[in-house]
Amino acid sequence: MTLTHLVKLCVGADTVEDLIDWQASRRAQGGDGLPVHVTRMWPKRADELLAGGSLYWVIKGEIRARQRLLRFDERIGADGVRRCAIVLDPQIMRTRPAVRRPFQGWRYLPSTEAPVDLPVARAGDDTLPPELDAALAELGLR
Repeated sequence: MTLTHLVKLCVGADTVEDLIDWQASRRAQGGDGLPVHVTRMWPKRADELLAGGSLYWVIKGEIRARQRLLRFDERIGADGVRRCAIVLDPQIMRTRPAVRRPFQGWRYLPSTEAPVDLPVARAGDDTLPPELDAALAELGLR
């Protein structure tokens, strides 16, 4: 079975560390302490997404990280409009860089097109500068 994922621009973040810092803030957490991302649209393929899908984050034009989708909660804004709170696993997995053109909202991403996870770094390992990491990926060396 092919899993379905979401891909979304991570606006305001220049690095995966920026995303991690943002999600650690109280403003990015739901009532249960899990990170949420609130959007206007509700995914029509919610059941497919919740069967093991992830949200892939595009940072500076490349997919750089993903988080497992846990559930979709209804949120009613101060304006009375129904919104979708995408509840995410707090663990952020870095992925191999994958170039994505700018787009609005989110898009569905079949698992056949999803970049693979990078190995989890050992404590004390240095991270490569994003430009070098992207160049190595382009050459097929990462």
